[in-house]
Amino acid sequence: MIAILKRELSGYFNSAIAYVVLAVYFFFSGLFFQSYCFVGDSTSLSYVFANMFYIIMFIIPVLTMKTFAEEKKQKTDQALFTSPVSLTEVVLGKFLGALFIYALCCTIFLVYAVVISFFGEPQWSVVLCTLLGIFLLGAAMIAINIFISTLTESMVVAAVVGMGAGLLIDTMGYFISIIPVKRVTDLLEKINFLNYYTNFTYGILSIVDVVFYLSVTALFIFLSVLSLERRRWS
Repeated sequence: MIAILKRELSGYFNSAIAYVVLAVYFFFSGLFFQSYCFVGDSTSLSYVFANMFYIIMFIIPVLTMKTFAEEKKQKTDQALFTSPVSLTEVVLGKFLGALFIYALCCTIFLVYAVVISFFGEPQWSVVLCTLLGIFLLGAAMIAINIFISTLTESMVVAAVVGMGAGLLIDTMGYFISIIPVKRVTDLLEKINFLNYYTNFTYGILSIVDVVFYLSVTALFIFLSVLSLERRRWS
């Protein structure tokens, strides 16, 4: 798994993907930070965190689109299937590689909190709680998009479908408001990503929210392994 992780990180930094993702993330987070904290004269990062979901929704598919789609297109996936490591280790290695890049993106919020400390008193409990939330949200989204990447050999298709999945998650609240069937709306409420994410942005640390994101992450890593197993024997 360590070899796969090193290979993924090398691939990210030897191409433009890591730098583009970091640049886009830093640009928009900085824009929100400037708008809400400096222009809005606030020491709270809650609105910055809340708006970053829309950026995450688009950059994570770009980050993960090549994880398995490119392997399949270039026929290098056969080497993975016959390597001495298990498919679970392969998926985890690729997942951790993408998660590392994403974690680098998230560290910018610590910089913003330090900047705020020169002008006021940042709410460190809210900052750290929300930082955990945005990290767990990203981990779940990465797992979902890696699963999508196992289903196609086109990186463009993987990215577009991943963005579509993000839009679906974002608009789930709208569907909840228009669907008249209570059982369906209750189910959608329970799997609504934004409900759990919003709690973090207000500094509310709940074990339910943490378990939800960890469960989604584990589920889609498992589905990715199953997808690769099916491809191996097909």
